[in-house]
Amino acid sequence: MNTNNGLRWVKRTVTALGLFIAVLALGVWLLVSQVPSALQPAASQPKGVLFSNVRVLSMADNSTTAQPAQDVLVMGDTITAIGAAGELTAPEGVLVIDGQGHTLMPGLIDAHIHLNDELELAAYLAHGVTGVRNMSGYPFHLRLTERVKQGQLLAPDFITTGPILNSPGPNQLILQTTVNSAEEARLAVQGQYRAGYRHIKVYSNLTLEAFDAVIDEAQLLGMTVSGHSPEGERSAGMPRSVPFSIAWEASLGRGLTTLEHIETIVWHGLRDNLDSEQMAALAATLAQSGEAVTPTLYAHKRLVLIAESQGAYLSRPGSDMINPLVTWFASDAQKFWSQMDPSAYEAPHAEFFLTATGLLHEAGVPLLTGTDSGSFGIIPGASMIRELELLVAAGLTPYQALRSATRVNAEVLGFANTSMIVPGYRANLVLLAGDPLADVAAVESPVGVMVGGYWLDTQQLEAMKSAAADGGVVAFLRSLVRVVEMVVV
Repeated sequence: MNTNNGLRWVKRTVTALGLFIAVLALGVWLLVSQVPSALQPAASQPKGVLFSNVRVLSMADNSTTAQPAQDVLVMGDTITAIGAAGELTAPEGVLVIDGQGHTLMPGLIDAHIHLNDELELAAYLAHGVTGVRNMSGYPFHLRLTERVKQGQLLAPDFITTGPILNSPGPNQLILQTTVNSAEEARLAVQGQYRAGYRHIKVYSNLTLEAFDAVIDEAQLLGMTVSGHSPEGERSAGMPRSVPFSIAWEASLGRGLTTLEHIETIVWHGLRDNLDSEQMAALAATLAQSGEAVTPTLYAHKRLVLIAESQGAYLSRPGSDMINPLVTWFASDAQKFWSQMDPSAYEAPHAEFFLTATGLLHEAGVPLLTGTDSGSFGIIPGASMIRELELLVAAGLTPYQALRSATRVNAEVLGFANTSMIVPGYRANLVLLAGDPLADVAAVESPVGVMVGGYWLDTQQLEAMKSAAADGGVVAFLRSLVRVVEMVVV
């Protein structure tokens, strides 16, 4: 090969390689940016909906009963009128839905999820979840927030924290932002603010210096802070024979919006001592300091169920709606829990977590409903029903559990103008054939869901479940790209 031929071959090879990379990049961009068809808003829709003859569970006051034989008129995405059945007239172009005496209630809000892919949003909607708080932000979550706000995506109301802030230690993960000093913590908070995040999540390894700086900087910028109470550096013998580096009480009264996971509170606040009297005292202290708690009871309970069934629980109906990348990454954890004997530690703790949650409720601590969905073995959307059942098992009435999953979640987290059926509020609604005040499991199979002015009937909800279950390779690759972006950027 002479020199000219060699140069031409190199040029052709470089050109071909460049074209291949460009086409690959375009394909990845299209894959990541494309809105799944199940979440594309309809080209046209009725100008409004009149729900005729429904039982209204409004959540507008402390009444624990539903009002029978009501009409509810929605224009666009706003509730405009409520009256006795037959009292309201549907304007021209308004869809009339015969409620048949079914229960109309506000849509559910999951206060603690980890969203990996848009298709999971279809699973949430299919189960009546019309609002979610994502608790570990990626750059794509900011883009998603804008698409939801602009009506480009049929999705639950969506808020997200930034990337988790943590210090080195046993709970450190690659997708977290690691900070040690006050300066590093302040810079991390400022960076998240500039990126567009308005909510911070803190984690259990944080040093006290870093935690103090996060709180101070977030307050200066008007950002909320939620998460785990920081324990500081962990050494051998913690928690029973050696106290934590940072006392649990150091997190109280600092302006945290929510403390996450009852198991974290028991671990840190009680030093993993399953003592009801100590828990009652802790609950009283927490009620005075004012932080709300998201117990996420199901997050621990599912581990017990996986272990007790020797892994069979991982294959229950609906499990195909769990993100495939999450399932793949968690293969070792799933194997571990499938072989675990839960009787010595996990099962007794699950029972005590119910007791502890009940004591928080009795003390007047605001309880939010969240599921940790996005972790392995937790079906998005369906997990809300399991969490509600566990809240009832902890001592809440069905009404109190439902109020937690709607109005309390909305008010504490800042979901504006929603979660009550009153004129002027946004119509994020769920229509149920059963009576959720008699059995909270009635919310599991909605007759229909309304979100953002769109009415989704039973057939459409089933189509959303199918879409969430059929994500397959596309959802896997799309989620993987988001993880890579998070690590590289």
